[in-house]
Amino acid sequence: MDNQRLFLWLGLAIILWITWRTWVEDYGPQQQPQPTVTEQTADAPVRAPEDPDLPALADTDLPALTPGMPSDQDAPDLGPVVRVVTDVLDIDIALLGGDLVRAELPRYPLRKDQPDVPIRLLSAEPERRFVFQTGLRRLGDGPEPNHLARFEADRSEYRLTPGQNELRVILRWQNGEGVRAYKIYTFRRGQYRVDLEQRLVNESDAPWAGAPYLQIQRRHLPPPRSLFSVESYSFSGPVLFNGRSYDKLSVSDLHSTPVTQAVENGWLAAIQHHFLAAAVPTPGAVVNYRASARDGVFTVSAVEPVTQVAPGTTASFDNRLFVGPKLQSQLRQTADGLHKTVDYGILTILSEPLFWLIDRTHDVVQNWGLAIILVTVLIKLLFWKLTAISGRSMAKMRKLQPRLKALQERYKDDRQALSKAMMDLYKREKVNPAAGCLPILIQMPFFFAFYWVLLESVEMRQAPFALWITDLSSRDPFFILPLLMGAAMWFQQRLNPAPPDPVQARIMQVLPIIFTVFFAFFPAGLVLYWLTNTVLSALQQWRINVVIERDAKA
Repeated sequence: MDNQRLFLWLGLAIILWITWRTWVEDYGPQQQPQPTVTEQTADAPVRAPEDPDLPALADTDLPALTPGMPSDQDAPDLGPVVRVVTDVLDIDIALLGGDLVRAELPRYPLRKDQPDVPIRLLSAEPERRFVFQTGLRRLGDGPEPNHLARFEADRSEYRLTPGQNELRVILRWQNGEGVRAYKIYTFRRGQYRVDLEQRLVNESDAPWAGAPYLQIQRRHLPPPRSLFSVESYSFSGPVLFNGRSYDKLSVSDLHSTPVTQAVENGWLAAIQHHFLAAAVPTPGAVVNYRASARDGVFTVSAVEPVTQVAPGTTASFDNRLFVGPKLQSQLRQTADGLHKTVDYGILTILSEPLFWLIDRTHDVVQNWGLAIILVTVLIKLLFWKLTAISGRSMAKMRKLQPRLKALQERYKDDRQALSKAMMDLYKREKVNPAAGCLPILIQMPFFFAFYWVLLESVEMRQAPFALWITDLSSRDPFFILPLLMGAAMWFQQRLNPAPPDPVQARIMQVLPIIFTVFFAFFPAGLVLYWLTNTVLSALQQWRINVVIERDAKA
């Protein structure tokens, strides 16, 4: 087997992989049909769930209410909201429940050409519901400060002012019987992590027993199926981390089979391509996790153990929320394992150090496109000597092409004799046709790891490079990079020996065209990486060919 055949199989494998993924999306297991959402006018009030899913307390017989989806009719109005604006977040906190019900990310426009329209991650609108729900569940009868209780605030708007690094928002609740509860949110400059303290003050004559819970509810809206959409290849839905393993949950399975776990040091999240919302319970507590779905809406919750609050005492529960882009440095600071939501798949062991290298390079050059080029050069240098073995084998095979063609003509009616004559020729000339395969196979995991780094890293989203490339995460608007890549592949083929089989030779001739068409719809950052690697490989092969020919004439 020679390098040309290996590249042929690689190209066919990529085509088959993309075709298989498309077939799975179109004909594989589908999500349960979602109900039709009643159309609302722009002035219609935001609605809360008519039949909410209040999670059950751990180790008690208190049942959870039947999981319900947001109702568009006869549901209570969320009422007033408190707006919180920092340098990176624009959030609404509903006084009904005291929870985050809207979150926009000013630094992340929805589209590159619409910089004033930010990504909206959280929303209370029924057709794209995505909200946090937090509170305290009470053991026994009586009012409780859950996500249906009415809270109060001193102000309707809080803004992080210049020079201010921290912003605290305090919400209050009381039951009229000497029990008061507070939700205290802490926002920090430049941070997408939000600290939440749930505090209960018992000034009554009786003990109060209850437990805090965190919950995320979202309508499942998977990205549109598209052969060339990068969002189609990223998981979108609920995930759980139990302190050891990271599980992506199928919403269709959750409709029929809810997931229940009791774990320590875990977290729950709802993720999508480049963005997520996550909730982290108190570290060290054994927490009851539950995930379920109904009518296209999934709910993931975490309930901590019951705490007794004696009369005249106070109990505080410290939790962390995260709503924003998958910035790995901030994810690691928020919770152990939260960076796993940047899903590199089976190549994580290679992709994580590759991202670290690109990130450090970007810190120096301040341009993600240039960082991609420089890291590609570094990887090529790492394997330079190894690929030189492949290159010398290709150069020697190229010199033998006339003699191989002569053998094919001589033994065209005797395949066995042709194989023996070719092996004898290779032995006399000390050429191993398989010598060029191993170096390329060793490099393949690095190439695909690089692919997933560029696909999953939000840092590259809408990042400019130079000239007409204003967004490395979207396709080249003028298809110049894919055409250059195709030309580089064609030039590289001209430096290599043609396959002895005529059918393979013809396929190899059209392979640059096939790759150009496919890469025309891939993100420009991926094409830039592949173009750089192809140019470096072609230059290395050209240099080796020159040296081999010069040595042969000496």
